[in-house]
Amino acid sequence: GQPRGGRRAPRKGRDLETELAIPFKTAILGGSYPITLDRGGRMETIQVTIPAGIEDGKRMRLAGQGEPSRGGGAAGALLLTIKVLPHPHFRRQGDTLSVTLPVTLEEAALGAKIDVPTPTGPISLKIPPGSSTGKKLRVKGHGVAASGRPAGDLFVELSVTLPDRYDEATQEALRELQRRMGQEGVRR
Repeated sequence: GQPRGGRRAPRKGRDLETELAIPFKTAILGGSYPITLDRGGRMETIQVTIPAGIEDGKRMRLAGQGEPSRGGGAAGALLLTIKVLPHPHFRRQGDTLSVTLPVTLEEAALGAKIDVPTPTGPISLKIPPGSSTGKKLRVKGHGVAASGRPAGDLFVELSVTLPDRYDEATQEALRELQRRMGQEGVRR
């Protein structure tokens, strides 16, 4: 089983396996991310290119980034399992993103143009008059844009926020509004 001359063929280095936790934004947009690992007893930091749109739990194989060979052969591979860290505002389902957006009573009742966060930066969105908590607005093409696929959508769910306290004049104005709205509902 040995090659001629009594020499052994060089052995490939051992593969390394590890988990790489990346920020939500890096998973959505892609980019370079550092990882520090022990290769052959030495701690080294390498930059890993993360493809845009990578999902939690996906595996990446980086040839030649594992343990070095001890006899002049090729280095092993680095096998990464991607762990996407949660985002405080965005939620992901496939290529679709969703976000809950707080709006004031005035913005919801009268309509407004407000800034909405997206992974690439804020955009302006028109809130239709008469919107309520739970209303979802679709923003085409502002979801996940994985390579080779069209970009997904962003769904903005409205959440009407109200003040904790009201002075007497505001309370009376709200009562008057309720009376007027109650009368309009009866007329219809």
